[in-house]
Amino acid sequence: MTQRPYNFSAGPAAMPEEVLQQAAAEMLDWHGSGLGVMEMSHRGKEFMSIAAQAEADLRELLAVPANFRILFMQGGGLAENAIVPLNLSRGGTVDFVVTGSWSQKSAKEARKYATANVIASSEADGHTTLPAPASWKLSANAQYVHICSNETIHGVEFHELPDLKSLGCDAPLVIDFSSHVASRPVDWSRVGLAFGGAQKNLGPAGVTLVVVREDLLGRALPICPSAFEYKTVADNASMYNTPPTYGIYMAGLVFQWLKRQREGDLTGIAAMEARNVAKARLLYDFIDQSAFYVNKVAENCRSRMNIPFFLRDESRNDVFLAGARERGLLQLKGHKSVGGMRASIYNAMPLAGVQALVSYMRDFEKEQA
Repeated sequence: MTQRPYNFSAGPAAMPEEVLQQAAAEMLDWHGSGLGVMEMSHRGKEFMSIAAQAEADLRELLAVPANFRILFMQGGGLAENAIVPLNLSRGGTVDFVVTGSWSQKSAKEARKYATANVIASSEADGHTTLPAPASWKLSANAQYVHICSNETIHGVEFHELPDLKSLGCDAPLVIDFSSHVASRPVDWSRVGLAFGGAQKNLGPAGVTLVVVREDLLGRALPICPSAFEYKTVADNASMYNTPPTYGIYMAGLVFQWLKRQREGDLTGIAAMEARNVAKARLLYDFIDQSAFYVNKVAENCRSRMNIPFFLRDESRNDVFLAGARERGLLQLKGHKSVGGMRASIYNAMPLAGVQALVSYMRDFEKEQA
């Protein structure tokens, strides 16, 4: 079989080929039901079994504790920027750590429903570092503290989630983990709520994952739409309104794929983390030794998922991208707000894809010398 091009898109992103093949085989008839998944009633026994299995597999993969509810919602991460304060802010003060474009958007949206207090920001250095938690100016009465644990555009990642209790803060931590979910374990003891769009590591666009601690349910503002109230969604097992059924099915196939992954003695998420560390190290090490390319993010907070880099001579950008396409390396152009290049190397990107990218970058550097 001919090797498919390697897709470095930041999202919607590449999906595991095995998953796409299985979905294609089941498109017209799921498990002898006579129905394709897109044609099923969301309340029928066939789809209910798909949704239940997806939730169970995800709970196992991410080791989600029993006192957290898993919700499959709609609207993406951008909608959650409104849905979270509608559910948790109580119209009071909420704290934000701004480390890039996504946390900046989150803070701006929350101001419609609450007093959004930016307690730390890396804007002054172009979002290339993370402000140390000890420096955060936490509010005394915050309803929650929000971070984006991986900034897709700027390429910074919290490799360890902050421990708010050690900072004397009892507020729940809210994390937007859209672009690193399922790439590493989550320390749920430090989290009150986590949310993320599926279209980077979990499946196609359309599904939004919310994992919320049960004691945070039932706090929604009166203006919160019923379909976005976490307690309502939880009480109805994500079936209050018609959910994105096909997206949930596809995510469920990804969860099963993740469970099958092995790396030495490691399985599941631990295996994926080991692979992701190796992939990121390969690309960062090459960039760091090169006089032709540069990554501007501080080494202690470089993202494993989204690696922005720049040609030191940016007049060669178009030639670089054209050559990459010829080599089957797609979607490497950086976000319009920061320019340069960006390689998103989510779970579905194999090591061979990163090796192919490094090989091309090395050849291009030699050709341009």
